[in-house]
Amino acid sequence: MYSAFEARLGYTFQNKDLLLNALTHSSYANEHRREGETSNERLEFLGDAILGVVVAEHLYTTHPDKPEGELTKIRAELVCEKSLAEVAARLRLGEVLRLGHGESHGGGSHRPSMLADAVEAVLAASYLDGGMDVPRDIIRRFILEKEPVTSGNRDYKTRFQELVQRSRDQVISYTLTGSSGPDHNKSFTVEVSLNGQVVGSGAGSSKKRAEQEAAKAAMIRLFPEEQA
Repeated sequence: MYSAFEARLGYTFQNKDLLLNALTHSSYANEHRREGETSNERLEFLGDAILGVVVAEHLYTTHPDKPEGELTKIRAELVCEKSLAEVAARLRLGEVLRLGHGESHGGGSHRPSMLADAVEAVLAASYLDGGMDVPRDIIRRFILEKEPVTSGNRDYKTRFQELVQRSRDQVISYTLTGSSGPDHNKSFTVEVSLNGQVVGSGAGSSKKRAEQEAAKAAMIRLFPEEQA
């Protein structure tokens, strides 16, 4: 059961006790206190700090022109309860979360706040088990991929599609052509094709960002008047 979770997470724990602790809600720990069970609350505390640092570092590095207020807004959206609960859903974390009888029967495995807390605990456990590069990679794959497009970061994909669809029967497709670099600092390359012909390429720290850069390149080539 836990090996399947590790496969979805993309990391195998050397110390399985850390993973079990991260997946142990206080309701379960209280019911099994005599067995020495402890809740994931301390791990959650550490995981929240790790998540904040990694996301802040990423935004600071990749958006050198954005003011502090805008960076704070983006960070809040990425680390909010809703975002982390979505990560938990992708990982099917609720299936392995250890809950007390009351919480289990009360639907705790589907409660967003509980799932979000467990995600933070898992991040902390992965850090203690394998070092900072492990949660950094998990955060990149599951959270930074969802970085929103803001007013200061133009959505070139949408704009390119709008321009192309001025004509009928136009087909746009994006293809991942490669990736390089270590897991914690990967670079992806993407090509965008229009009706089967490559019209632009781009690179970025995530596939979504690379697609935006490819769309931007295509706009410069095909619609220079738009001043992409």
